[in-house]
Amino acid sequence: MRPEHLREYVEFVSVRLPRLHRTAFLLCGDKHLAEDIVQSSLTTLFVQWRRISAVENVDGYLHRILVRRYLDERRRKGFGVLLGDRLPDTPAAPARAVEERDFLMTALRGLPRKQRAVVVLRYYDDLSVEQTAAVLGCSAGTVKSHSSRGLAALRGVLRAEQPASGNGK
Repeated sequence: MRPEHLREYVEFVSVRLPRLHRTAFLLCGDKHLAEDIVQSSLTTLFVQWRRISAVENVDGYLHRILVRRYLDERRRKGFGVLLGDRLPDTPAAPARAVEERDFLMTALRGLPRKQRAVVVLRYYDDLSVEQTAAVLGCSAGTVKSHSSRGLAALRGVLRAEQPASGNGK
């Protein structure tokens, strides 16, 4: 790869990396798997960079790679297998932040994978219906349908949780 192409790639990725990690984490719910999905997506992007750097919507192309990696990972045999005898130690986060994150991840895990992808792309990554459809390779109507059903399911979980939390929000 030519130095100027490498520089363009590094600049492009550097700006987007935190958002890619957050999106992947919201999709899969596991920090380490999210890192793997992002790394795999960026590797694919790197290999094709010279060809696609001239594409009009490189962000959309990268989102599509990321979501497909997530969906492919869900289909792979052995998903979720722990190869060690114990989980690694992780630093403790503030209690409220952990509760909110766990609640969000539990609610998202309850959605079918394509609804989850639509909800994350539409409402977390703030993509339009058309952009989300392009990323997922489906119609705008499918995005709207998945979005409607996913939000309805999340609202149901939120309503069910409110009395238990006692905060009345």
